[in-house]
Amino acid sequence: MSIPCIRIGDLQHLPAHLRGAVVAIGNFDGIHRGHRAVLDRALAEAGRMGRPVLALTFEPHPRALFNPDAPLFRLTPAPVKARLLGLLGVEGVVELAFDRALAQTGAEDFVCRVLVEGLGTRHVVTGFDFHFGRGREGGPAFLIEAGKRHGFGVTLVDAFRDEATEIVSSSRIRRLLVQGEVAEAAGLLGYRYTVEAEVARGRQLGRTLGYPTANMALHPGAALRHGIYAVRLRRPSGALHDGVASFGIRPTVEDDGAPLLETFLFDFSGDLYGEVCAVSFFGFLRQEMKFDGLDPLVAQMQRDEAEARALLAGVRPLSAIDAALCF
Repeated sequence: MSIPCIRIGDLQHLPAHLRGAVVAIGNFDGIHRGHRAVLDRALAEAGRMGRPVLALTFEPHPRALFNPDAPLFRLTPAPVKARLLGLLGVEGVVELAFDRALAQTGAEDFVCRVLVEGLGTRHVVTGFDFHFGRGREGGPAFLIEAGKRHGFGVTLVDAFRDEATEIVSSSRIRRLLVQGEVAEAAGLLGYRYTVEAEVARGRQLGRTLGYPTANMALHPGAALRHGIYAVRLRRPSGALHDGVASFGIRPTVEDDGAPLLETFLFDFSGDLYGEVCAVSFFGFLRQEMKFDGLDPLVAQMQRDEAEARALLAGVRPLSAIDAALCF
């Protein structure tokens, strides 16, 4: 059931109807199949108790605080994460500010200030290895005991494994995307990897070549493999358009370009400038290459278009989320 998922950055602004919720706790980067095992359990518990469901997560990702010099390849920035949570039926996401003060908060203080006083939590659902509080002093046993003292239940969910019995994790999905393995990543996510950004004006060279593109600058941490992909673009209106996209530095026409996502939409003419669009990746076609001039580049682009059209002609939704995102 798709519902608007309210983003809450301050516990003092928690809507009254969301107090006393079943709370799923985690970073939830990617909202992959493993995360959904936790979220589905929370939704089931909420249905049994007649309570709303909240996701409690952290912004920015804790790694940004502990290792600031290594940009994190985030699968789902906060706005995208909230939209995916809403598609699952989660009514609100608490984006707890992860700073030095929170990192130094003791486990008991976290339980009292956040779970009890801040949220009025009735039940917590989280992964079996969840740790929290200063020095990771709060673990599963601590959380269960705290729940007994403060009047909330706790459910721990085992690690989710795929059909090959390997654990599904955000790190594993990031590694696949770095290699350009978007189809394999989709199998772990349960939906096609999707990015979202505003369409900006470029040099408009593609237009002169017969391939006008929607240009989008992704987050600097985005480590998707440079190359050519079969994609589907969704406009804010909900309109869908198949296309072929290049993500990279455009070596044929740029000396030192910043990475850019350039999407050519099939059978489309119009103006997308200023629109925040979503691009879903269905298949990796080839690596980025430098051509000896524009004529061989255009010839290759024609072959890329034909291959992308053929690939996209046979695609089917992987899940309800996938259908909502790109079908």
